[in-house]
Amino acid sequence: MLCQFTVKNFKSIRDEMTFDMQAAAISEHEDRIIKDRDGEVFLPVSAVYGPNGGGKSNVLEALHSLVFKVLRPLYATSDNENATIRIKRILIEPFAFSTETANAPTEFELFFRTALAEYRYELTVRKDVIKYERLDRIKLETGRRSALFERDENEIILKGVFSKLKTSEDLSETLPLLSYLGITYAKNEVVQDVLGWFDDGIDFLNYGNPRQELRMAVSNSDDVKKLMLDMIQEMDLDIVDFRVEEREHDRIEVFTKHIVDDYEAELNLFDESSGTKKLFGLLPFIAKSLSVGTTLVIDELDAKIHPVLLRYIIMMFNDMKINKHGAQLIFTSHDLSTMNSEVFRRDEIWFVAKGNKENSKLYSLVEFKNDKGESVRKDAKFDKQYLEGKYGADPYLRKIIDWGRVNA
Repeated sequence: MLCQFTVKNFKSIRDEMTFDMQAAAISEHEDRIIKDRDGEVFLPVSAVYGPNGGGKSNVLEALHSLVFKVLRPLYATSDNENATIRIKRILIEPFAFSTETANAPTEFELFFRTALAEYRYELTVRKDVIKYERLDRIKLETGRRSALFERDENEIILKGVFSKLKTSEDLSETLPLLSYLGITYAKNEVVQDVLGWFDDGIDFLNYGNPRQELRMAVSNSDDVKKLMLDMIQEMDLDIVDFRVEEREHDRIEVFTKHIVDDYEAELNLFDESSGTKKLFGLLPFIAKSLSVGTTLVIDELDAKIHPVLLRYIIMMFNDMKINKHGAQLIFTSHDLSTMNSEVFRRDEIWFVAKGNKENSKLYSLVEFKNDKGESVRKDAKFDKQYLEGKYGADPYLRKIIDWGRVNA
């Protein structure tokens, strides 16, 4: 489960910004929150809105860059053929419109939870070189806090349960210590717990890589396939089944089964509509997330998906009878048909817009205040007020003019 993510000096993000999945103390939809074993409450859904070029995709990309900065060395040393699909170089770019920031490091801070503990991971990187790194944890069963390691340019200190582990004297300055521990001490229970979340606890859906998306349709889980078929039936897509064929050179083919007037026929997925193909790239991730409780991050979820289907997907995560394992859905969107108090809590709606220095600003609807210092009412017409530019992130303007409306 993702708890909180903070980033500074990444692409259009100049100043420190925090994206928070902790539920605020507000009264709406109190039955739509994830309650963890220690009583802490988290959001199952968050949507990020804003104009094109405002920087909303960079918020999700910053999180993706941190996760894959850690995972890439593990994939590169893995003998798993599927891992090679996911190996790509992650370039962490600072805010470019200032000499000070262009030469400064990018800073990340991540709070996340597994079934056993809450972890805090910090990473500071400049031109691929690790400047600072730290990992702490809180055991959920006992509430006990402990530091696990701390690293700067001069030394590495392993603490707590890691204190007896050893590190290489010539550890590469570009290799995260967390990655090194994953390679060297893969069987260590705490290392497995931490990196298990990075590898399996959070998924990023990149519509720009259809090969990877299509391969995700190959599922070894009967539960995932059953949930996919249930969703397809509820969406009334007239598809009763599908099958996948593995081909040479890492290729696959997906075939959909239709029954019309008792006549059964199969179609290659490439012959289906663009919307159906998009859904087949999306539904395996949705089904996996709901089945096992992962955090799913999607840029432009609304693209090519009918608003009714978009609402259906959001509401599955909001329904705690369906979302039994604490799954989370985080996405960017332009669709306003779902921006209302029936679908979202105010703390689940986020905005991103740019200031006059090309720097992006992130803020949630629950923390927004107008010129009079008043908060947005929970029964307000969110979509109407957004279109009127009352939330600072005008959907038709690239920049916001009155920064006084946004809490600094």
